[in-house]
Amino acid sequence: MQNTETVKRETSSRMDTKKLTVLAVMTAMAYIAMMLFKFPVVLFLKYEPKDVIITIGGFMFGPLASVIMSAVVSLVEMVTVSDTGPIGALMNFISTCAFACTAAVIYKKIHSLKGAVIGLASGTAVMAALMMAWNYLITPIYMGIDRETVAGMLIPAFLPFNLLKAILNSGITMLIYKPLSNIMRKAHVLPESTPANGSESGVKRYAFIYIIAAFMIVTCIAVIIIWNN
Repeated sequence: MQNTETVKRETSSRMDTKKLTVLAVMTAMAYIAMMLFKFPVVLFLKYEPKDVIITIGGFMFGPLASVIMSAVVSLVEMVTVSDTGPIGALMNFISTCAFACTAAVIYKKIHSLKGAVIGLASGTAVMAALMMAWNYLITPIYMGIDRETVAGMLIPAFLPFNLLKAILNSGITMLIYKPLSNIMRKAHVLPESTPANGSESGVKRYAFIYIIAAFMIVTCIAVIIIWNN
């Protein structure tokens, strides 16, 4: 009995070490994505795909993982490449957590394709609403302009930007999460999925989701290009 319990503890310890290593790598990847892949959209607002990696981390390891990754990336960004200081770091943290943590919480409760879709849609709505309020309150301080001017930018600029950003992140997440999670399972970092995920109906559902995700990505990229021309 002791040998069995010892084996279980050692196996659990190895799994925890693997998870911490994967989270550290994903956090570094999120930071690199933030640095290398920034695309201007409107005003001073830029799109970068770090939220995709942080959301996938939350799907794999729970919402707390998203919180930790968001905090680390925002802090490191503040002290390395950002010129927006603590306000910018806090804004980035709130924006990412609103999207990634909302999606991860729902996916944890409804651990299925349906849960992932509901989580991403909910994350999109929560982030858009929260950032509207945040921009109204903080942007006048951040940009040094009056609040009436900021209020006039909420609908034509801030709202569509945040919706566009979240929808694009959702599309990319849906496209790459399943293949990446399968790789993690083969590496024994994640537990095995249920057999239903590999059924014919499951394959068809995922194929449909991939088509929708690709359409979302292409549409959002087209909107960004048009917006910048």
